[in-house]
Amino acid sequence: MKLVFLGPPGAGKGTQAARICEKLEIPHISTGDMLRSAIAKGTPTGLKAKSYVESGGLVPDEVLIEMVRERLHEADCTNGYLLDGFPRTVHQAEALNEISAPERVVNVYVADEKLLDRLTGRRVCRSCANTFHISALENDKVCPDCGGELYQRKDDSPETITNRLNVYHSQTAPLIDFYTALNTLVTVDGDQTPDRVTSAILTALGC
Repeated sequence: MKLVFLGPPGAGKGTQAARICEKLEIPHISTGDMLRSAIAKGTPTGLKAKSYVESGGLVPDEVLIEMVRERLHEADCTNGYLLDGFPRTVHQAEALNEISAPERVVNVYVADEKLLDRLTGRRVCRSCANTFHISALENDKVCPDCGGELYQRKDDSPETITNRLNVYHSQTAPLIDFYTALNTLVTVDGDQTPDRVTSAILTALGC
């Protein structure tokens, strides 16, 4: 099955993508992984992307699209794929339809106020790198697993998260309209336990 996952930061999209890929036996392809792989392999597109990455610039659409084309023609995509982080714009979505059109686009929906609570309440252990939510901690400074120091990531501040959500909504709203018009979009409630979200996705996909 050919899938695209949409979802705001903090919606648990990565966790769900890994579960669905294991179930359907298809590769999970994130934009970051794809970039790193193409650069490491030294593909023509990877070499183009490398120059932008090393200079701190954004990789242009045409390079990113060609990279997706290369990746989706690899052998492990014979039975489908799950794209995570691409497309981000309608232009990219149109290009993907020409390369290998997704059969379903899964929109993992969680309200902004829930996401703010999830992400601003997240704490990470400096020693073991495990993550926790303050609602489940007796002491939000000490890791319950190893006793290490817990800290809040800089990008988990309310201001940063609000900005990330605003950018996501401005980019994704047109994509939701685009895929709704093609009758390929399914929306699932991401504000449930991970197991329930997985079940809802599989049901929406008819699996």
